[in-house]
Amino acid sequence: MFDKILIANRGEIACRVMQTAAQLGVKTVAVYSDADAIAKHVRVADEAVHIGGSAPADSYLRGDVIIQAALDTGAQAIHPGYGFLSENPDFVDAVEAAGLVFIGPSAKAIRAMGLKDAAKVLMIEAGVPVVPGYHGENQDAAFLAQQAQEIGYPVLIKAVAGGGGKGMRLVEEHAEFDAALKSAQGEAQTAFGNPDVLIEKFIQSPRHIEVQVFGDGETAVHLFERDCSLQRRHQKVIEEAPAPGMTLEVRDAMGMAAVRAAEAIGYSGAGTVEFIVDGSDGLKADGFWFMEMNTRLQVEHPVTEAITGVDLVEWQLRVAAGEAIPVAQEDLTITGHSFEARLYAEDVPAGFLPATGRLDHLYFPEGCRADSGVESGDEISPFYDPMIAKVITHGPTRAAALSQLKQALADTQVAGSVTNVSFLGALCAHDGFRVGDVDTGLIARDIEALTKADAVTPSIVAAAALQASDVLNSVSEVQGFSLWGALTQSLSLMLGEDRINVTYQVTGPGRVTVQAMGVIVEATQRGAQWLIAGDLMPAVHQAGATVTVFAGQGFEFNVVDPLDVASDGGQNADIVLAPMPGLVKAVFAEAGQTVAKGDRLAILEAMKMEHALLAARDGVIADVLAAEGEQVEAGAALIQLAPEDDA
Repeated sequence: MFDKILIANRGEIACRVMQTAAQLGVKTVAVYSDADAIAKHVRVADEAVHIGGSAPADSYLRGDVIIQAALDTGAQAIHPGYGFLSENPDFVDAVEAAGLVFIGPSAKAIRAMGLKDAAKVLMIEAGVPVVPGYHGENQDAAFLAQQAQEIGYPVLIKAVAGGGGKGMRLVEEHAEFDAALKSAQGEAQTAFGNPDVLIEKFIQSPRHIEVQVFGDGETAVHLFERDCSLQRRHQKVIEEAPAPGMTLEVRDAMGMAAVRAAEAIGYSGAGTVEFIVDGSDGLKADGFWFMEMNTRLQVEHPVTEAITGVDLVEWQLRVAAGEAIPVAQEDLTITGHSFEARLYAEDVPAGFLPATGRLDHLYFPEGCRADSGVESGDEISPFYDPMIAKVITHGPTRAAALSQLKQALADTQVAGSVTNVSFLGALCAHDGFRVGDVDTGLIARDIEALTKADAVTPSIVAAAALQASDVLNSVSEVQGFSLWGALTQSLSLMLGEDRINVTYQVTGPGRVTVQAMGVIVEATQRGAQWLIAGDLMPAVHQAGATVTVFAGQGFEFNVVDPLDVASDGGQNADIVLAPMPGLVKAVFAEAGQTVAKGDRLAILEAMKMEHALLAARDGVIADVLAAEGEQVEAGAALIQLAPEDDA
């Protein structure tokens, strides 16, 4: 076993690897960018080395600097985590050339699976079923359109390099093909530096089921399947293992196909073989097809660990150190069911806009596993993925594990940032998902209901007011009384742009009457707990003038200073503002141009996603205030419309 390893990554996965390394007595070295100088993974590691600027290209993608950090600290091996350099074969070659061990597959194996078209040809040769389509080198637009017609619509256009849904377009009829092809090629060129695409038949009721494999360079085993069908824009949201509706026959067929795929490329370490599955009429042994192989550890690996009892990171370290795969295929079994939900800092009602800022408070309840790269007081940086944590549950049955997940999400507390926790909770309660009736289109079909913002209630306002007034900590028999009876006190709270006036009276020991939103509610103390309108008061957290009530998606109130007489500047409705820090990727407007409400005016790239900025009304562009390629801060004015009287 190694004495010391370097983790060439950050955040949650770096912390995850360090946890297992510590259990094995292996010292760890963290690398960090300017933005991550005091990040959790830096605090957890035994040593830490600064490697550059905040942008990934200036730090976590600098393979030469990372390798030098490993050599300087005496690390014997490098664990890549996932993302960044984890599937870069040139980096693997450089690591090995420096005399270090890469904890993962060979560069040859990564290259074999790096291009989707070549990988599919290889899989056909290995006897792995592949979706009907065109995976050749001819990229002529007319030829590709002809191939699409022969395959039969609907079809998927997919970039041969990369992943994450970039360079992917669904085309439902021939008239849409040319425009979709240009769009996919342009995005693929920007994201991966390679515009080539392949064409595949689109499965009408698709499920995304993947198989965890582990190899030693010659042979491989599988650790069963995960269902990752619950997706939004090709990004996984909730994963589970095993897959609902799976039979022993189909599991064996998929598992053996995945093993053949791994052995065909001499795979070593942890990898995932992803299949698209026809879920229209139950799972069948001839109803799944190879999509791609991820030659690294997956984000959702904890659900496999939960049902198998295997620490996949430990296996990675042991096999990379020259040990054999710890168990044989026949020794691996499934126990219970597990779910993983990805908790993100994002504004769901606003269209899943990523959020940044300081986490004033972060709490996960007992009974769940929470893999996180942040803690209370940490910053969510605009330079990286805004994941806060992965919340994982494990139970004896699917129903039990899902119930645990729903409760764990309800009890999770995040203050200082908006999150998708309410969206995740809505998915847990979705009738179809609850019974295992799920495909990759579920979220898109029910997006309106799933993303509906929770309504604030008088009880929620009362909870915020009681916290802000400090009544909860100081109610006594005499507090709040004047000579003639109970004293009415007041305060004002801001919820977004809405001002809510609240009055309250301490009417007796452990009893407060609150009037909010035109409703009177009673708060009563029961031991160490408080009840509002007879229900247990939701958890609250206060940081300065900000009070967060942990109910639904979480409500953030700001206490109005009664001495603050500053005028309300308001917001100019004629100006398009940057909703977050980011890069102006494209500008489609110019001065004097007439636009209609909803027209796309610019694209802002932030946190690895593109966000279209739209015209809020009909009008004429008065001025373009930002240029393509410019880095802007949140709230920066980008485009100005002429006042309506002048338009």
